[in-house]
Amino acid sequence: MIEILQNKNSATRFQILVEIAASGPGIRQKSIAVKLGVTPQAISDYIHQLMKDDLVVSEGRYHYRVSAKGVNWMLKVLRELRSYASLVEQAVTSITVCAAVAECDINRGQAVGLKMKDGLLFATSQTDGGARGMAVSSASQGEDIDVTDIEGLVELVRGRITILQVPHIQKGGSRQVDVELLQARVTNSQQVGAIGIEALISLRRIGIEPRYLYGVTEAAIEAAKCGLSFIIACTEDAIPGLIRRLQEDELHYELIDLRLNNSMV
Repeated sequence: MIEILQNKNSATRFQILVEIAASGPGIRQKSIAVKLGVTPQAISDYIHQLMKDDLVVSEGRYHYRVSAKGVNWMLKVLRELRSYASLVEQAVTSITVCAAVAECDINRGQAVGLKMKDGLLFATSQTDGGARGMAVSSASQGEDIDVTDIEGLVELVRGRITILQVPHIQKGGSRQVDVELLQARVTNSQQVGAIGIEALISLRRIGIEPRYLYGVTEAAIEAAKCGLSFIIACTEDAIPGLIRRLQEDELHYELIDLRLNNSMV
């Protein structure tokens, strides 16, 4: 779990930075204390520590602003909160009714378990798992079914994203790709996307037609959040932006350089 949900000190520090950033340097410590429900002396101590850690800069008596280091820390915490909120939204099934795939024949009013498989939510007759609910209607195996009275957590392990780095055309493009290494990393059964012409042609050289050519990054992120692994063949100049986007969502990835005579990164 992210730190500020476990550590009251970190949570308070974050809230103080938010108040300073939102209200400007003229905000009074007493005002912050009232909003946070703590004593002015406590706020004074916190601000002193924030200044010591270079997260807050003093601009005169009782005038403060968030430093560049402080802003970066706030953005890092914000990304963690967004990622956690997304995970909670998917995992905590507190909605009234949801759709699932019937893993077996299910009768109306039957208690069902819920689980993720192959990136899809399945309703099963086994109710000893993390999440469960009640079937609103009957459904045969493979049909969609509505489930209500949901409680518990759907067990979900995020998928891993593999990035296969392809040389830019000015460096030889697909002709400089280690085809054997590429072949060893990709199969037709996997979720595969291509970013860049060089990446597309590299995949075609081994007989693979990628499922995704547009919106590849977002597709990979959604797949990983649903528990599916994803392979992205990507031209090297697009790698930094791709990695930055994956890091924002705190997704695990592996980067492999496909250039001839290159080893795994």
